[in-house]
Amino acid sequence: MSTRRPIDSWLTDMDGVLIHEGTPIPGADAFIKGLKDSGKPFLVLTNNSIYTPRDLHARLSRMGLDVPVANIWTSALATAKFLDDQRPGGTAYVIGEAGLTTALHDVGYILTDADPDYVVLGETRTYSFEALTKAIRLIRGGARFIATNPDETGPSPEGVLPATGSVAALITKATGQEPYFVGKPNPLMMRAGLNAIGAHSETSAMIGDRMDTDVLAGLESGMTTFLVLTGLTAVPDIERYPFKPSRVVESIADLVAEI
Repeated sequence: MSTRRPIDSWLTDMDGVLIHEGTPIPGADAFIKGLKDSGKPFLVLTNNSIYTPRDLHARLSRMGLDVPVANIWTSALATAKFLDDQRPGGTAYVIGEAGLTTALHDVGYILTDADPDYVVLGETRTYSFEALTKAIRLIRGGARFIATNPDETGPSPEGVLPATGSVAALITKATGQEPYFVGKPNPLMMRAGLNAIGAHSETSAMIGDRMDTDVLAGLESGMTTFLVLTGLTAVPDIERYPFKPSRVVESIADLVAEI
């Protein structure tokens, strides 16, 4: 087996790794502090496109986790970066919250329902029948279909919520058009994040709680992968997949000494 180079930069998922249902996971504060003290490049990632990095910074701060805005990378930011690269100054009809609309505004996109270049679907707590109908008609009329992430469900204190992937499936059923998913496990999100912090995949690690998004994205991006057992994946689940993480650890606390 080839020996990997030492880890010089870290990417970590947020929900299930650093926090769980609005509460910090033990060791998360020590891990973030260790990263900041080390001076190594790092990013906290989320497939959730609802919040801006400033929103997430404030949310994490209230939990005692001080993650600088510049170290937060969302599927909304990755989607805006992708669209800016593909079609600078384009137009989009957006179903989503401030995290997504702000990211698109910041790269110079015009948000419109008049013959847009793209229909962009993100997370929202208020999917409306009217908005979904408009999106379906625009896609059938020729707009390209983009979705921030393929997650079918998301967590909440009351239980699972339908997420972007589930709503995308509804639109696909009505249009016959599959979206291009930008977020994890698409390695595009990971590579764009690595580029944003000047890191290289062969000396970077990805920490996550999901095999199908976090570990797969890290693997396909060429990174060392760590699976933590504080989120959605249990040990028996791992064997169901045709790939495996570099290492399985109980929680983020077990990685503080690795920084």
